[in-house]
Amino acid sequence: MLYSSDLLAIVGAGEQASLSPRRLCLFKTTTGLPLRELNFLTSILAVRMNKKRLVVVLLEKTFVYDLNTLVMLDTIDTVPNPKGLSAFSPSLEGCYLAVPASATKGSVLVYNVMDLQSHSEIDAHRSPLAAIALSSNGMYIATASEQGTLIRVHLVSEATKSYSFRRGTYPSTIYSLSFGPSTQLPDILIATSSSGSIHAFSLSLAINQRSKRSTSFLGSVLPDSVSDALDPAHHHVLQNAVSSGIRSYAVVRKIDKLEGTSSPSQFTSLRATVSVVTYNGYFQEYMLSINNKNESLWTMEREFNLFSITTG
Repeated sequence: MLYSSDLLAIVGAGEQASLSPRRLCLFKTTTGLPLRELNFLTSILAVRMNKKRLVVVLLEKTFVYDLNTLVMLDTIDTVPNPKGLSAFSPSLEGCYLAVPASATKGSVLVYNVMDLQSHSEIDAHRSPLAAIALSSNGMYIATASEQGTLIRVHLVSEATKSYSFRRGTYPSTIYSLSFGPSTQLPDILIATSSSGSIHAFSLSLAINQRSKRSTSFLGSVLPDSVSDALDPAHHHVLQNAVSSGIRSYAVVRKIDKLEGTSSPSQFTSLRATVSVVTYNGYFQEYMLSINNKNESLWTMEREFNLFSITTG
C-alpha cells in the first residue's frame, strides 16, 4: 500500500493463472479496478513505493520506475537475492534504496533512486545479511546478518560510521527491523527474531551517550571495536511475544514524547506504539513505555487472528 492511500501493488502467489508471481498489478481500492500491470521474466520478490518511485526486486535485478508514468528509469544488477531483501526510504530528500551488495558477506548497496546513481557501499557484517531497514528520513540504515547477534546502525551520509547493539549471545534469525518515525535521529529501533522475542533499542539515548563518552579521555583511548558497542541498558526485550520460529514483522507506528526536561542532553520518557504481524495470522499491538530512568514496560493493547475476520 502506498502510505494510507487507495493504491495497492499486488503480486500473486501462483495458485491461479491470473495471480502469477511474475506479474505486478497496481490496484485502486476505491474503484475496485486494476490500473496497470507490469510483467517480468522471473518471480517478484519485493515491491517498494513512495510518492515518486516504484521499486521491484527480482532475484538478480532491481527495477526502478516513475510511479506516476510507470516509465522504467533504471535497472540495477544485483547479487543473487532470493529473500528479496531491500529497504526503501519514503523521504524524497533522502530517497535511498538498500539491497545486498554481496552474497558471502554483509555488504549493503545504497542507491539514490531520485538521482539514479549509487550512493555508497557499506561493509556492515562478516556474514550475509538477514534484514535491512532505512529510517523514514533516509538518514540512518540498520542491518543484521544471518548470525543475528549484532544489529548495526549506520549514518547513510558517512558509510563507515556505525553503532552496534547486541541482540543476544546465541545466533537467531532477525525477521524484521523498524525505526521509529522521526525527522532526525529516531528514538527507537525495533527487531523481531526467530526466538519469538521483540527487541527495542533506545537509539537516540544510546548514541547521544556514546557521543559524550567519545569526547572523554576514556573514549579517546578505547579502540573502535570496543567503543562502538552501545550500552546494553538501552536494550528492552519482550520475551515470548510470538511462538519460537514463527516469522513476524514489527513496525513502530507512533512515538509520543512525554513531559520531561527541555534539555536535549537529558532523556525524555516516551511511549512507542508497535504493531506486529505474524505468519500464522495474528496481529498484535503493543505499547512500549520507557521512563526517564530508562525503565521499560511492554503492554499488549490488542490482539486478534486475521484469518478469523469476516466482512459483512
